[in-house]
Amino acid sequence: MNATAQVGNRFFPEKDLATTGIYYYPEHWNENQWERDIKKIASMGYEFVHLAEFAWFKMEPEPGKFEFTWLDKVISLCTKYNLKVLMCTPSATTPAWMRTNYTETFVMDGHYIRGEHGTRGLGSIVNPTYRGFVEKIVTEMARRYGQNRNVIGWQLDNEPDAKPDYSPSSQDAFRQWLKNKYKTIAALNEAWGAAFWSQWYNDFDQIIIPNTTLVGWWGNNPHALLDFKRYAADAQAEFLDFQATVLRSSISKDQFVTTNYTAVSTGADSRRTKKLDFATYTAYPNGGSDNIGDLGFRLGNSSVILFAAEYYKSVGGVSGVMEIQPGPVNWGTYNPLLLLGTVRMWLYHTFAAGGKLACSYRFRQINYSAEQYHAGVIKTDGTTPSQGGEDYMQFMKEIAALRKQYKPGVTMPERLNARSTAIIWNLENYWTIDRQKQTSQWNTWNYPIKFLEIAKSFGAPVDLIPETADLSKYKFVIIPAYEMVDSGVVKKWREYAANGGHLIITCRTATKDRMGHFWEAEWAAPISGLIGAQVKATDMLPGNAKGDILMGSTHYSWNNWADLLMPDKNTETLAVFDNQFYKGEVAVTKHKVGKGTVTYIGVDTDDAKLEADILKKIYTGAGVTIENYPPGIYVYWRDGFYVAVNYSSDSYAMNISETARILVGEKVLKPAGVLVWSE
Repeated sequence: MNATAQVGNRFFPEKDLATTGIYYYPEHWNENQWERDIKKIASMGYEFVHLAEFAWFKMEPEPGKFEFTWLDKVISLCTKYNLKVLMCTPSATTPAWMRTNYTETFVMDGHYIRGEHGTRGLGSIVNPTYRGFVEKIVTEMARRYGQNRNVIGWQLDNEPDAKPDYSPSSQDAFRQWLKNKYKTIAALNEAWGAAFWSQWYNDFDQIIIPNTTLVGWWGNNPHALLDFKRYAADAQAEFLDFQATVLRSSISKDQFVTTNYTAVSTGADSRRTKKLDFATYTAYPNGGSDNIGDLGFRLGNSSVILFAAEYYKSVGGVSGVMEIQPGPVNWGTYNPLLLLGTVRMWLYHTFAAGGKLACSYRFRQINYSAEQYHAGVIKTDGTTPSQGGEDYMQFMKEIAALRKQYKPGVTMPERLNARSTAIIWNLENYWTIDRQKQTSQWNTWNYPIKFLEIAKSFGAPVDLIPETADLSKYKFVIIPAYEMVDSGVVKKWREYAANGGHLIITCRTATKDRMGHFWEAEWAAPISGLIGAQVKATDMLPGNAKGDILMGSTHYSWNNWADLLMPDKNTETLAVFDNQFYKGEVAVTKHKVGKGTVTYIGVDTDDAKLEADILKKIYTGAGVTIENYPPGIYVYWRDGFYVAVNYSSDSYAMNISETARILVGEKVLKPAGVLVWSE
C-alpha cells in the first residue's frame, strides 16, 4: 500500500467512500434550539458537525478567560445523536478586545491603515502578540478536546489567503525572510535587478515591502513583488504549521489536521505547508456567471471543482470539499435560483474526483448580519430543508447505498490507465505571468484549466502535480506556460520523454529563471534542445484581430499569444501561421526524444480547438483510445464506480456497455444530472 493510500485509509476508510458534514454555529442561535437543530442534522443523514470556526469571542470573552461550557453541551448533543465533530481553530475572527487593547495585532493595507474590527481574516499572522493569543486559545481547545473520541479532526483558521500585510510586524518579518534567503545585500541587489532606476540597497534595513498602492503599477520591481508573494505564502504556511504543532502537543493521533483553502487561491500556496495531514477546499461554483449554455447560470462554473479537486491532493494525497454552498450566495454578480439537482451534482463531482469528505456551509440560513442572503440547507424558519438541503439528503442516501456496492481491491481499467495524464502547475508561475501579462487577453488562472478540460473530454484521469512529483506513472505530461525554470527541472522533463513519455509544452515556458530574469541567451533557451526548435519571436494581436493557423487542411484562429518557431531539421512541423506578415512560420512542433515525444504548442487560442486537436493527435498517435465528451460532461472512475455529471444546458446520452449496472441516475444525463455505474 502506498503512502497516499495510508493517509487516506487512516482517517477515511475506503469502504466509507465519502464522509458528509455540515457547518453549525450554535453561537448564532438560542440555546433552547440547539438540541432540535442537532437532532435534525442527524436525521437528515449527516455524519459530522463542523464547530467553533468563528466563535473566539464566545470561547475567550476576555483575555485569558476561557469559557467552553456552551461548546461542551453542543458536543454532548452531537454524541447523543451519533454525530462526530470537526473542530476548528478560531484564528480568522479575532474578538473585539484584541483590536481595542492590542492594535498592533491587525494588518495594515497598502495605505498603511490598520484593519478594523468587524470582519474576518484581519489578524497579522506574523505579529508576536497575535501569535501569542492564537497559541493560547488553540492550546486550551486542544487540551479540552484533543482526546475526545467524538472529535475526528481539526480545521485550522478559515480560507487562509496570504493576505498582503504592510504593518511594522510584517515589514520586520519580510526583511528577516530576505536575510534568510539571500544572506548578503549584494545577492539581493543582483536578484532584484536593483541597478535599474537606482533601486540599490546598502543594507537590509533600507528595504520596505514593495507597494503598488503608493508606487504605482508601472514603477514596482517585479522581482521584489515576486519575493513579497513568496514571503506572504511562506508566512501563511508557517502560521498554519505553527497551529498544527500546538495542536499535536495535546491531540490524539487519530484526529487529523487540515484547512480549507479557497478553490481559486491566488495568494496562499497549499504546497508550502509541512505539518497538515491533507488540504481541503472551499468550492462556490455559483455566483451568476454565464457558464455553459442557456441554463449555465443556474448550474454553476464547472471549472471550480474540476481544478480544486485535483490540485489540493498535492498535500497528503487526499482531499475533499470542506465548504460548498447549498444554494444562492450573497456576493455574486447576481444570485439565481439553482436548477433542481445542481447541489447534488456538485457533491457528486467532488466525490467522483476522489473527495474523502463533503461538508456544506451552512446548516441554518442566518436571519441577520452580513450573510443573510447566503443560503443554508435549512431555510430561515429554522426547520424546513431548502432545495439544496433536499439535494444533500438525496446525495447522502445514495452514498449510503453505494457503500453496500463497494468492493475492495478494484483497480483502474487499463483503457483508462493508458490515458493517465499529469499537468505540472505551480502558483509562482501564475504570479510572475499575472504580473506581466503583456496582453489583457491572457487568462492567467484559467490557462492550465483549459488543458485540464481537454484531457477530461478525452476521458483521461488527470492529476495536477508539482514539478517535484514522479512523472513515470503518467503516459502524458502537460506543462502549460511554465515561465520560470532551472536546469534541474528541464533535465527531469527530458528524462521523462526519453523513457517513453509524451510531453506537451506550451508557449511562455522557460522564458525566465527562478528570479524572473530573462536568460542572457536566445528566448526560452533552456528548452530549445528539448523541443527541437528555437523561439524566434513572440506576437500578440488586438482583441478584434484574428490570426490564422493551418494544421493539415484545417484552419484555426488565435489572437492572444504566439511564439514563432524555427525547428531543427529533425523536428516535425505540425502547424504553421497562415496570415500576418510572417505567414508560413511554424506554430507547433513535435520532436522525438529517446523513446518518447515532446510537442510544443506555440499559441494560446480562445476556443481551444487547436490545442484540443493537437492533444488528440498525440494521444491517438500513442495508440490510446479516447472519448469525445462535450463541454460540461465530466466522467471519472473511483473505487470501482464510474461517475458522470452534466454541467451543460443539454441532455447527453452516455455510451456505456450493455452489461453495465446503473446504480444512480439514468443513461441520458439531463442538465445537473448524475450517473453512477459499475462494469
